[in-house]
Amino acid sequence: MIGVSTTGARGFGISPVNGKRRVPLPAASAIAFIVGLPSFVLVPFGPLLEGALKVHAHQALLQPAGPCSIFTPVHDGTLHRLFPSAKFDEPLKRYTAWKIGGPADALLEPKSADEVVAAVNAARENDVPVTVLGGGTNVLVRDGGIRGLTIRLAKSLTNVEADGTSVIADAGVLYPVLANTTAAKGLAGLEFATGIPGTVGGAVFMNAGAYGSETTEVLDWADVFEADAGEVVRMKNEDLRLSYRRSILHEHPDWLVLRAGYTLRPGDAESLKARIKEFRAQRMNGSPNRPSCGSTFKRPPGDFPGRVIEAAGLKGTRVGNLEVSPVHANYLVNLGGGTAEDALKLIELVRNTVREKLGVELESEVRVIGEP
Repeated sequence: MIGVSTTGARGFGISPVNGKRRVPLPAASAIAFIVGLPSFVLVPFGPLLEGALKVHAHQALLQPAGPCSIFTPVHDGTLHRLFPSAKFDEPLKRYTAWKIGGPADALLEPKSADEVVAAVNAARENDVPVTVLGGGTNVLVRDGGIRGLTIRLAKSLTNVEADGTSVIADAGVLYPVLANTTAAKGLAGLEFATGIPGTVGGAVFMNAGAYGSETTEVLDWADVFEADAGEVVRMKNEDLRLSYRRSILHEHPDWLVLRAGYTLRPGDAESLKARIKEFRAQRMNGSPNRPSCGSTFKRPPGDFPGRVIEAAGLKGTRVGNLEVSPVHANYLVNLGGGTAEDALKLIELVRNTVREKLGVELESEVRVIGEP
């Protein structure tokens, strides 16, 4: 969440426009958002990597590019001057679920929404590319790392508010944490979120689900930042067009979720916590105990990715130090010292083998960012 609340936020006014609640933001406050599942990068010039967002001359588009460096070099002194509290040349494998990723030139963990806005403004004014990370799941940071400024929200923008059966959570709140928090308050509906190792922002973007439930069933609205307009729009559930692992946000790569509102049901706190404990036990029994990005492939029509990968005889298949887990075939696990190159090769091997043997096309959930 960036300076947004239902009652007003410091430095930002809120007013209804055309039936929507809008929060004017400074024109230079457009940021990218990577919440585990979606992966975007704001850059001032040049072509883009897969899953990157280009903002130039009021245009935003998603396009692939070759394996060359895409960023205008940023002098180390500039980064130190602009972001003195950042960590420099910081290995991003420390912040991704896969334990893979090269260094960030500068990694900032802001303490407030105001700090996020100030950092992005400073970066844009000085032609510094910005990447914003959420929980680090369903994302693969390439071995060359990320140039410019990387902002990590998962341990900073984590406010949760409850009023009756209404709950508002910042985009950086981890979904399992939100499940535990709401259950402890006797609010039912988000127990399934304990099985989703991502953030609120990513869950809205992908309509994340588990154990037969999906985010759309409990989501009331989301505050979405439209980078081109420099505004935050409160979008209702129906306006988000949520479907299986998809939302309207996929069609607008320059939009990003800042916070979300949920409508839950009254429930017994002890019963809800017991249900979460049961879900967690199921996950532990059916998931490998090694670093992974979570589920690697989306569910193919009428089937499950783990089943078809196993049917293709791929359990235990390795590329370098990445392995198709013998426990659950839809998890590609890091055995230790694995690289992004290993992961990309194994993903492609699995897709090709399943296609050739079973005629099933698997689509990866993993977003790839950074430089080779």
